[in-house]
Amino acid sequence: MESIFNNAIAWIDASKYVLLFLGCIFEGPVVMLTSGFLFSLGQLDFVPMYIALVFGDFTADIGWYAVGRFGTRRIVTNYGHYVGVTPEILDKVEHKFRHYHEKILIISKLTMGLGFAFVVLIVAGIVKVPFKNYVILNLLGGFVWTAFLIIIGFFFGNIYSMIAGPLRFVFAAAILVLFIIAIRQVNRYLKNKEI
Repeated sequence: MESIFNNAIAWIDASKYVLLFLGCIFEGPVVMLTSGFLFSLGQLDFVPMYIALVFGDFTADIGWYAVGRFGTRRIVTNYGHYVGVTPEILDKVEHKFRHYHEKILIISKLTMGLGFAFVVLIVAGIVKVPFKNYVILNLLGGFVWTAFLIIIGFFFGNIYSMIAGPLRFVFAAAILVLFIIAIRQVNRYLKNKEI
């Protein structure tokens, strides 16, 4: 049993950057924060970590763009009225997006879409933002956003390493609770705000 555990640990260590890439596709911000934390503890090297995170997040963005580009308009036209999205509303959104897509994409990337990042990326596909522009804007925003989240994770990792014994667990739990509360507050604010 111990050899299985040791083999698993060795495999994870050998594959850690591939795992970061894959994890970032599904849960980018959390993986980025965690990576910064692990980097501060000396568990990851910066350059391969940063590249894996940026391109994992970028891969997810390409996926959302493809969802919008290849089929979402038809689904919204046929079934959008069930959730309050009519073709007229979609036309208005498309009109605004066509005029301001550069600003919208950059702001969305740098703010995690204020909770609507995937929607912005899907709309970019629906309105057929030129793929070259989409790639450039997402990569630029991704480099900045990834660095920001790594720095935050690094900061918490440094604090964590200064705390002794059982207080480490309390610190980690407090950070998790504060993160969850912050996300809920942002979601509550966005639900009450007219967009």
